[in-house]
Amino acid sequence: MKNYCRKGAANIGAVILTVTNNSGGGQPVSMENAKAVADICRKNKVLFVIDCCRVAENSYYIHHNEAGYENKTYRQIAEEMMCLGDAAVMSAKKDALVNMGGFLAVKDADLAESCKQLLIITEGFATYGGLAGRDMEAIAVGLQEVFDPGYLNYRIVSTRYLGENIKSKGVNIIYPVGGHAVYVDAKSLYPHIPPHEYPGQALVCELYRIGGLRSVEIGSVMFGKYDSNGKLIPAPMELVRLAVPRRVYTQSHIDYVIEIFDEIVRTKDKVKGLKIVKEPQFLRHFTAHFEPL
Repeated sequence: MKNYCRKGAANIGAVILTVTNNSGGGQPVSMENAKAVADICRKNKVLFVIDCCRVAENSYYIHHNEAGYENKTYRQIAEEMMCLGDAAVMSAKKDALVNMGGFLAVKDADLAESCKQLLIITEGFATYGGLAGRDMEAIAVGLQEVFDPGYLNYRIVSTRYLGENIKSKGVNIIYPVGGHAVYVDAKSLYPHIPPHEYPGQALVCELYRIGGLRSVEIGSVMFGKYDSNGKLIPAPMELVRLAVPRRVYTQSHIDYVIEIFDEIVRTKDKVKGLKIVKEPQFLRHFTAHFEPL
């Protein structure tokens, strides 16, 4: 808020609210908070954009935890939240239950027209560019099916089960467990590995080496920066995200992941850090190369 007051509304292109919060442990956003952000944006004439890639999961938490929404369906809750925004973006790989695609939606007709004109240059006209028709049809179906109470309950309960069992082994996680993933605190698991040796990335490698599990670091590889002397300014947290793919994992798969953490805990004192040997200028967490120390 201090930064907002210093810069002023004229210097803010948009405010983006992500539901659920991916890099913050998959935690939900309450309707009360969403309304408060929308009010601030409206009063200051700042574009309010909702990143709604997991809006169905977010609606699940509002239904079960926020007063006044216990009698509303997940879809009704999502519709109410979406009405707060001036625009919305979605990676459909999440709560649209598809393998590819997404969308941008805006209320302002002039802005929408500008986006369509840019689309012609980058992907083609709105009726033939971008996604194939079959993919758009899959998104339309996925956005209906994702609000099924049975589906949402199974997914949320499975993720919670994974997190609770990992936590029971003495492994610190972001708690309570969020919607789509379990976030493991690699800094506390590997206290002997300093941030500049990337404890999160070390855990990512161990999970794959021991159990063939694909995960992602959300720590100093992703968010760390260099000062003027080339020294790493570490991220606030060194996390590893165990995202649960939709409609893929069964109970036995989840139990297998839990079993792998027995070996992770048993060998934690022997794990060493990593060094970056190659990295791009931007978004290094996608393509950086590492070597063990």
